[in-house]
Amino acid sequence: MSGAAAEPIDRDPHESELIDDPRFDEAVRLFNAAEWYACHDGFEELWHETQGPLRPVLQGILQIAVAQIHLGRGNLRGATVLLGEGVGRLGPCGPTALNLDLERLLQPALAQLQTLQLGGEPPPLPVDSLHPCG
Repeated sequence: MSGAAAEPIDRDPHESELIDDPRFDEAVRLFNAAEWYACHDGFEELWHETQGPLRPVLQGILQIAVAQIHLGRGNLRGATVLLGEGVGRLGPCGPTALNLDLERLLQPALAQLQTLQLGGEPPPLPVDSLHPCG
């Protein structure tokens, strides 16, 4: 992302519960294994159960995952729309949330989006795009 750093989201009192949920760890693992459909299912389940400032974080991650499904199927328009929505949701969250380094995900997702907007073939997301902080 370019420009000034976004303010981090307010800490949600339920953040540690979500981070400790084994479904969250599994969804992150599936994301980093490029198992897009399965990780989407995991993040979507958590998203439906979550309210407050962490909800857009989960939604942004799952939208980026679904964009990868669209890329794999050659649906460049769908990938562009979902990457734009995912990046747009994560951008205001700041560099970290849910103990994840969001910048490590946002940079390659934004590169994919910009390449698609210019009509090019985007590079795949790097392995471990959802990397824990610290």
